[in-house]
Amino acid sequence: METPFAVGMVIYAKDIERLGRFYSELADLPIVQRERDFAVLESPACQLVVVAMPADIARGIVIAAPPVRRENTAIKPCFAVTELAAARQAADRLGGGLDDMKREWVFRGYRVCDGYDPEGNVFQLRSPAMDGRAPYAPMEHSARCGSLHRL
Repeated sequence: METPFAVGMVIYAKDIERLGRFYSELADLPIVQRERDFAVLESPACQLVVVAMPADIARGIVIAAPPVRRENTAIKPCFAVTELAAARQAADRLGGGLDDMKREWVFRGYRVCDGYDPEGNVFQLRSPAMDGRAPYAPMEHSARCGSLHRL
């Protein structure tokens, strides 16, 4: 049987409706299935399943406004977008955020920027670099948040 997508991931959410809408609009992932306790977002390249947290866990999680980033994780989902500026506006409108433009960097021919969703989960966005910078810009590891930053 052929897999209909190249990579998949699962994100547990306190509010699956809000998180599903966030990633659907931000990463251009259509919602292909919606149930009471999960939503499936899918493109030919990626499947993201947003799953409702168990109620006993969800009760213990407080989502601040704006959300506090949950950066203490070993993995960060990365999504391709056409333009970071438009994605930054969409993230803000949908209850998340993208780092300021000054914190963007170039990596392997892409402009890269970190952000957070409405529940504080961190992610990364990449768009084609069209500013003439070398695709392999030198990187520096930031101890503050574990991100790579252009020197």
